[in-house]
Amino acid sequence: MPQNTFKDRKHLAWVRTLPCLICKAGYYSHSNEVHAHHLMKPYDGFRGMSLKANDRNVIPLCSKHHSLLHTKYGNEFHFFTSFGLPNTFGQEWARRLWETKSWDSEAEDNGLPF
Repeated sequence: MPQNTFKDRKHLAWVRTLPCLICKAGYYSHSNEVHAHHLMKPYDGFRGMSLKANDRNVIPLCSKHHSLLHTKYGNEFHFFTSFGLPNTFGQEWARRLWETKSWDSEAEDNGLPF
């Protein structure tokens, strides 16, 4: 299967259980649903025209921040730098989350800082 069409429903479900990266970084608190945002600038490949990134390239964002990313900033690089974070913050976290795959482990501590 081509890299840009990789699907992993367990990973997406697990990412949705994590706190929003922006809220957890101390900027806001939220009580909204968390989405598994597919990166517009994937760390491991590309997006095709009208195709979203593969499921390895997802990060948790609450509905507020997910909407803000799409409506105000247009891409992750502008979005994260607006919060004083590195422009590759989303790519780095997507990679960490994929490599951690805590949904596949019995361990309680997933090694993440939140």
